[in-house]
Amino acid sequence: METENQTGARNFILLGFSDDPNLQSLLFGLLLSMYLVTVLGNLLIILATISDSHLHTPMYFFLSNLSLADIGFTSTTIPKALRNTQTQSRVITFAGCISQICFVFVFGCRDNLLLAVMVYDRFMAICHPLHYVAMMNPRLCLLMALGSWLISILGPLPDTLTILRLSFCTNRKIPHFFCDISEVLKLACSDTLINNVVLYSVTIILGIFPLTGILLSYSQIFSSILRISSDRGKYKAFSTCGSHLLAVSLFYGTSLAVYFSSVATPSSRMSLMASVMYTMVTQC
Repeated sequence: METENQTGARNFILLGFSDDPNLQSLLFGLLLSMYLVTVLGNLLIILATISDSHLHTPMYFFLSNLSLADIGFTSTTIPKALRNTQTQSRVITFAGCISQICFVFVFGCRDNLLLAVMVYDRFMAICHPLHYVAMMNPRLCLLMALGSWLISILGPLPDTLTILRLSFCTNRKIPHFFCDISEVLKLACSDTLINNVVLYSVTIILGIFPLTGILLSYSQIFSSILRISSDRGKYKAFSTCGSHLLAVSLFYGTSLAVYFSSVATPSSRMSLMASVMYTMVTQC
């Protein structure tokens, strides 16, 4: 199969949602509305956390960091999709595609690690309330936030750098609205074994390990809540982690949906729909 090895010639084509010109205005309106809701909603959370002294707590500190990561995550993919929908130009440069892959990994990993940090905060508040103030001090919270940023930046580098060694076929159509790494690897004409090994290794380390920590922490949290004698006390304890549990369910539920749909359906249509949920709905 014919390949193109020059970086400048390796532009990709994002097929997006539909080729029907009659649907472009509707798609643009839906994407723009969801993007504005996501960005403005998360900005309000950040501003409220900064301006209200009652919200200067570890939970809201991490929540504001999560909101910042959500804005970055959505802004990595949706503005390009909006431009493509409006101009009918679906081309994305090789450098632009690599940048999208990198930043999707960075902000996705950041979301993942922050959810793990937030459940640790709830674990300390519910299971060890007498030590909570001493343990979750501002210095530790800052170190945890900076640490998650550092890991999020360094962790995805192997995935991104190994793509640079690939040669791509002349068919460079991506059935997605952004450069999803699994779809990009399918277009490579050279061997992708190393890429797949690196991808799954990074996913296990930065995805499965934090998820395992979240599940173990919640098992301890639920066990502690069940030992509370009063119903009011149980409700109060559960209400402090209910929203976080919902966010975890949406984040990992849609992440697994993206993975399994890409494995089960060669058309990638289900993967595309799951990615919309993953990149937009869970960030709202």
